[in-house]
Amino acid sequence: MKEIKAFIKPKRVQKVVEALSDSGFNSMTLSQGEGTGAFKAKGASPSLDFRITDSPVVKLELVCQNEEARKAIDIIVENGKTTDPGDGIIYVSDIEDAFQIKTGKSIKKFD
Repeated sequence: MKEIKAFIKPKRVQKVVEALSDSGFNSMTLSQGEGTGAFKAKGASPSLDFRITDSPVVKLELVCQNEEARKAIDIIVENGKTTDPGDGIIYVSDIEDAFQIKTGKSIKKFD
């Protein structure tokens, strides 16, 4: 199994989520956050809460089978990119196992 974490511009999230859902990726988590990186948008300013951040970001997380990872990545790239620099980044990690909280049973395949 693979875990995909994508850091996306907020204005692209709806399009990315809809495209993933339309392709069968129905379970994902979205978290609103703030980030900082090499790219600085015109007019970017530090957050009121965190003095080192300069841009809003949404973290999208999903877990899928190994053979589905490339498809999910391609969907995120295609629907998350803009003509501007600083569109975000995608991380992919191996998931050793997953367990259902209700039963405590291992999940080897996600449906």
